[in-house]
Amino acid sequence: MASYDPPPGPPPNHGASADYYGNSNAGGYVPPPQPTYGQNEYGGYGNGNGNGGYPPQQQQYPPPQPNYKAEGYGQQGQQQQQPQGPPPPYTTFEEKFAVATPKYNDLWAAILFLVTFFGVVVVSGLSLHGYASTRGNTGKGIYDNQNNFGLSTNTIILFAFVLGTALVLSFIYLMIARKFTKQLIWITAIANIVIGIATGVYYLSRRYYSAGIVFILFALFYAYCFYTWRSRIPFSIVMLQTAIDVARNFGHVFMVSFIGGLVALAAGAWFAVTFVAVYVKYTPSRDNPACGVSGGSCSSAKVIGLLVFLVFGFYWITEVIKNVMHTSVSGVYGSWYFCSRSQMPRHPTLGAFKRSMTYSFGSICFGSLLVALIQLLRQALSIARQGASQDGNLIGSCIFCCLECFVGLIQWMIEYFNHYAYSYIALYGDPYIKAAKATWTMMKDRGMDALVNDCLVDPVLTAGSTAVGYLCALLAYLYLLFTDPVYNRDGSFTVVVVAFAFLVGLQMANVFLVPIKSGVSTIFTSMAHSPEVLMRDHPELYRQILAVYPHVQTMIQA
Repeated sequence: MASYDPPPGPPPNHGASADYYGNSNAGGYVPPPQPTYGQNEYGGYGNGNGNGGYPPQQQQYPPPQPNYKAEGYGQQGQQQQQPQGPPPPYTTFEEKFAVATPKYNDLWAAILFLVTFFGVVVVSGLSLHGYASTRGNTGKGIYDNQNNFGLSTNTIILFAFVLGTALVLSFIYLMIARKFTKQLIWITAIANIVIGIATGVYYLSRRYYSAGIVFILFALFYAYCFYTWRSRIPFSIVMLQTAIDVARNFGHVFMVSFIGGLVALAAGAWFAVTFVAVYVKYTPSRDNPACGVSGGSCSSAKVIGLLVFLVFGFYWITEVIKNVMHTSVSGVYGSWYFCSRSQMPRHPTLGAFKRSMTYSFGSICFGSLLVALIQLLRQALSIARQGASQDGNLIGSCIFCCLECFVGLIQWMIEYFNHYAYSYIALYGDPYIKAAKATWTMMKDRGMDALVNDCLVDPVLTAGSTAVGYLCALLAYLYLLFTDPVYNRDGSFTVVVVAFAFLVGLQMANVFLVPIKSGVSTIFTSMAHSPEVLMRDHPELYRQILAVYPHVQTMIQA
């Protein structure tokens, strides 16, 4: 096998490994000559003297390099000189993916996030003080509360059960993904459809029509999706298997998942207690002794305003947790993609985490803010739809359902861009808007957007998270049914409690699955940046993709 000595010379603002492989010809930069390969340990990758294990339609390597014009991508080499000699012995993530002039990007978003976080802390402190001062009225267990105007200790115990259930189910699903990777898509499809229809039918039998109809419609929608996705499943299995294999070789990927899950659990428990405490402290009623406790007077407007703020804060905090995990794990997959044939940097997860919590923290908060706002609006529409259904307002329920679907589409588009923008931020440290533009340009220029759209990993894992949400919502409904708390004798709190339980289960599962989603999105981002690295350093993966998705050859040579 021919020897391979990569030259140095990362352009400014980019890392040594990535930019050596992916530099464009902008500004006269001439890529170094490519080595000649004979038979090698990867199973016969050739240089044109044979098909090397590839289908006959493969064109001769290497593909031409595109001339990117996107801001932040491909223009850094305008002053680049021809590389001379071998690169320095980079050993850390910061050296491999160096940022020439590090700075705190999108600092305003980080400051706004910290202000919001401390605002949630203040509201939580005041509400918990009012709740603790009236424990005799709210009770100390499931059945001993005297509160007939709002949530009580009974609800806190319910949310504790929901959080524990979400944690266990999310961990089980992650282990299934690790042990039965090739079967995961079919397992998820069957579980989502069966659980959705079964819970929906049960709700209908209990005359809880709003939840029953929605859950059955969701299950039928996923059934239709999986039926139309059949031709895309083999390609998705290849990408999912690759992400899991890399995670197995770097055990700290699953450690990030576990630690992130525990942090999300703590945040969920804190929010659940605060959620109940706001109702206890600020619900206006002559029977509410908490209204006389310091911390503000009681009013319906105050309850609604504080709950909206808390829900928004919870969404934003959990999104930041997820995206810090995402960028941290992206360091592992980026190092694997660009450095598998050279020395892997030491502690890539720790290096990426440090960058995420310092220079890139504002960018993470920026992107998370957009998703949190959309999620808040979608949750409000969901509650309004269920309320209209309970009131028998069919037209209003249909209008809110259509609006919810529209907002859900916007949320999907934002999360779609965020996945790949965060991978780019993790490796190159660019601001959020600049990274989003650069990523979008790379995907479009390479034709990788079609490849990404045909990968089912993200929607399949989201379907798995939705199934966890179904079960958590069912647990909450059964708890209210069998404990029959005083505050819910007329069923007025069923919608709020069940919706919150579904949200907790969905978010908890999403947090646990972040490392897998991050792995796939980082591989795609790296392929768009430097597709020749896939052919040179990962020929087995390239052959697997080519076997199930032949169009990839045209895309990466565009």
